[in-house]
Amino acid sequence: MTLHELAVDGITARNMNSLSHSLSETARRHLWLHSSRMGSYSTNIEIPIMVRGDGVHVFDAQGNRYFDGLSGLFTNQLGHGRQDIADVAAAQMTELGYFPLWTYAHPGAIKLAEKIASLAPGDLNRVFFTSGGSEAVESSFKLARQYHRLRGEYDRYKVISRDIAYHGSTMGALTVTSIESYRTPFEPLVPGAVKIPNLNFYRATQHADDFAAFGMWQASLLEDAILREGPETIAAFYVEPVQNAGGCFTPPPGYMKEVRRICDKYGVLLVSDEVICAFGRMGTYFGGQKYDYVPDIITCAKGLTAGYAPLGAMIVSDRIAEPFFHDDVTFIHGLTFAGHPVSCAVALKVLEIFEDEKILENVLGNQDYFRSELEGLRDIPVVGDIRGTGYFWGIEVVKDQASRETFDDDEEERLIRGFVTPEMFRRGLICRSDDRGDPVIQLAPPLVSTREDIDFMVGTLREVLSEVAPRI
Repeated sequence: MTLHELAVDGITARNMNSLSHSLSETARRHLWLHSSRMGSYSTNIEIPIMVRGDGVHVFDAQGNRYFDGLSGLFTNQLGHGRQDIADVAAAQMTELGYFPLWTYAHPGAIKLAEKIASLAPGDLNRVFFTSGGSEAVESSFKLARQYHRLRGEYDRYKVISRDIAYHGSTMGALTVTSIESYRTPFEPLVPGAVKIPNLNFYRATQHADDFAAFGMWQASLLEDAILREGPETIAAFYVEPVQNAGGCFTPPPGYMKEVRRICDKYGVLLVSDEVICAFGRMGTYFGGQKYDYVPDIITCAKGLTAGYAPLGAMIVSDRIAEPFFHDDVTFIHGLTFAGHPVSCAVALKVLEIFEDEKILENVLGNQDYFRSELEGLRDIPVVGDIRGTGYFWGIEVVKDQASRETFDDDEEERLIRGFVTPEMFRRGLICRSDDRGDPVIQLAPPLVSTREDIDFMVGTLREVLSEVAPRI
């Protein structure tokens, strides 16, 4: 019997708490949580245990309800508990539960590849499936290197990415990642990582009064890095349409087009990392449709299956794929569960729901309202910058609004991790306090969220952030 069934059957709160405590103790003994301070879960601190989801809400083992303001992890686009998606997965399991894409193909992968190619910008028509986002970035790193080798450009092994950007946790993807605290424990990493500044206009020291000029200057830093390292050594430039780590940095007007021009000029592959941004998060299927550019490679995952099954993809332009489709050339790379039949069936159903229920239209129809409501928080002394697009927003929290002074490490630990994050959770809102850079509260709700849901999120933020200043 599930915890939900126990609750429905009238089991007392005391018994539910006891069962929750038992699960927490077992988790403490055997379960290693990802990117979590395991030492913080002492015997007096319960590990949050989610047992059920329904629409935009999840429920913990004690019966408490929470608004899923982060879509799990930028993933659950359509909400929780959809029977129509579960039915498709179950049907596929009885038809073909598993078969790899090594040498062989199966109908689900074929149909999904065709569908993704029809949605992607430009000539991105080749789809290489992975198990998730890190593997998609890892695949693109290896593809870029092998692509240049096939063309006789053996010195092109370096990759450029932006400061504070997160691109995955495998060793190649971690090399592309630009967060030192994530990289240092595993060094030495793959050689050839080159870093340039990100698009943090809020803390700009150059062109701080002109967003477009700031963008052109930022693009020039990419060209400077290419020339400094030697164009013949650069394999690819990695860029998110909206950079997640650091808090939803959106590109200035014309920035992505200028980046495309620079990459073309020097023969550098432009990789658009859209593991978070693709499939509706910004109100479009892909970043190129939002910001008018066509990359050479797109990496994606998360929203492709709305979190109902693990799946990622590397989408490659015909031009970049072309050298691999001659004679005995092989892209020496593969993953056992990539393009899993059940995951492909789920993804096809998710994309069908996107069209039938006009999911993109919901995001685009509400993004201005979302921004407007968040902008109303500027009367709170600790609210600094508000940035983002679609259903993907960051609110930078500062010590002083006028000077934009940020918190020191001790203050951040006490106020953000110690108060804001747990207090949001206590009030029924799951969001993210991102400390990879200056502290930012992130909201990325399911794409089916309504204006009433937006009001709840913003209202809860107002309540909690209003209590920060007196604690400084």
